[in-house]
Amino acid sequence: MKCKAFLCSSVGQKFLVAITGLGLSGFVLAHMLGNLLLFVSADAYNLYGHKLTSTPLIYVAEVGLIAFFITHLTLTIKLTRQNRISRSIAPSQLPSNCTKRASFASRSMALSGLLILAFVILHLVTFKFGTYYETVVDGVKMRDLYRLVAESFKKEWYTAFYLVCMVILFTHLSHGFSAAFQSLGIQSVHNKWLKRIGFAFAFVVGAGFFSQPLYMYFWGGM
Repeated sequence: MKCKAFLCSSVGQKFLVAITGLGLSGFVLAHMLGNLLLFVSADAYNLYGHKLTSTPLIYVAEVGLIAFFITHLTLTIKLTRQNRISRSIAPSQLPSNCTKRASFASRSMALSGLLILAFVILHLVTFKFGTYYETVVDGVKMRDLYRLVAESFKKEWYTAFYLVCMVILFTHLSHGFSAAFQSLGIQSVHNKWLKRIGFAFAFVVGAGFFSQPLYMYFWGGM
């Protein structure tokens, strides 16, 4: 009962937002690092994708990611609405020289989260459920994901859309990563370093994802 009461409280919900946010941050970092195999070769990338999707554990991971994403987004929107209702003046209405004014990244967390959700849906439609090409690597038949990625990023509109979404992801992570640790009880004396670490993490992830479509558009492909 105590655990249920805690999770239903605003503090408990912030805790859940932090935990799910860090979990999703770890996923996007791992996803970005895996996609760097695009720079190695088509076979290396296809073999990586084949090994990743051929294990039954992929379904457990996908269910977990969906649960994390829904929990994170739902509670973020709920807490944002509660904060706005409890304030007589919205953060966006505070004067620019007011020290209590939140950053743009902080004020736009719910909106950027919704935009990332829209991107994820299109991303899944494009790649997970996209055209199925087949190739052979080391004598094993597998899906030719490299060809699908190359075709997708040869489209100017999709590459531009992807890059804009990566900027949004960077904005979201630059605040969310450090804010998650603060929600978990890290003392305010560490806030300066947490913000630097959060920005560095967001930059690494954003730059990694940003480089991939540019490489595929200008130099990659079949």
